[in-house]
Amino acid sequence: MVYTNISLTMKNEIKAAITGIDAYLPEYILTNQELSTLVDTSDEWIMQRVGIKERRILKGEGLATSDMGAEAAKKLLKKTGTSPDDIDLVLVATITPDMAFPSTACLIAEKSGIKNFWGFDVSAACSGFLFTLQTATSFIESGQHKKILLVAADKMSAITDYTNRNTCVLFGDAAVAMLIEPSTENVGVMDSLLQADGSGKDALFLRAGGSLKPASHATVDAGEHYIYQDGKAVFKVAVTKMADASVAMMERNNLSPDDLSWFIPHQANLRIIDAVGKRMGIGSDKVMINIQKYGNTTAATIPLCLWELERTLKKGDNLILSTFGGGFTWGSTFLKWAYNS
Repeated sequence: MVYTNISLTMKNEIKAAITGIDAYLPEYILTNQELSTLVDTSDEWIMQRVGIKERRILKGEGLATSDMGAEAAKKLLKKTGTSPDDIDLVLVATITPDMAFPSTACLIAEKSGIKNFWGFDVSAACSGFLFTLQTATSFIESGQHKKILLVAADKMSAITDYTNRNTCVLFGDAAVAMLIEPSTENVGVMDSLLQADGSGKDALFLRAGGSLKPASHATVDAGEHYIYQDGKAVFKVAVTKMADASVAMMERNNLSPDDLSWFIPHQANLRIIDAVGKRMGIGSDKVMINIQKYGNTTAATIPLCLWELERTLKKGDNLILSTFGGGFTWGSTFLKWAYNS
């Protein structure tokens, strides 16, 4: 019994730390002006409604989520001096896999030259990154893995209806890759609070393409392979759940707004971000926002913020990450940044 307690104590001292991050953004920029030629909308309407100015779109025949993820992964491996042979686990957060199977994790690994690994995809919509980060954390803290490649990537343009002005203005494509490694210092993932509620299934979903409604002429003609969102219902629940989870995270870790370097929320809607920040009592100068440049890239939004902030973050900086997505899924993570750039 004594030895078991010692073992548990040693495991608890291991933290899962982000030790490197890089991103891939498609070259094509879809502006509000161009969208106004496709649907009845305008730059003013979009900016007032969601705060998005432009978004990146992956163009090209035969290109998919794994292509973006592999590019981000290869950049990360080169940047961190990591050999593909050293990666022992690949986790991918996505709701736009290349195909039902094999997993996007397998495809990204193959395109990145990673051979000595196992891995899988995590489907939690816009909460995908935090759900996957916690999964990686569990593997690191258990001692089972030393170098985990975590990729958050979505090609949302593949499931966006560009005749529907309520949804086509929201989404963009992107991929972010990060290296997760063990640390015995007081940095990394400190705490996480994640939740899900299946009663939200009718407010945000993709109707067809699964086993319930396999693809057919009828489902394609009915436009059932595009994302559906009840904007008002999602807005109301997102503000409440993101704020509640983030406040709870701060309270149980004895953090005040002054203790935070940044609050990094999922980038879905500028009004949601503003409302959550106010409920948390955090000034706008500490709320990371880049939705105007990239739109909602689902699993990739929070990682894109971390990637943009990397050059300014310092070792030990306190970050609260918060998300909300289809399912419903939501949660918050307390992260201490692990390195100086």
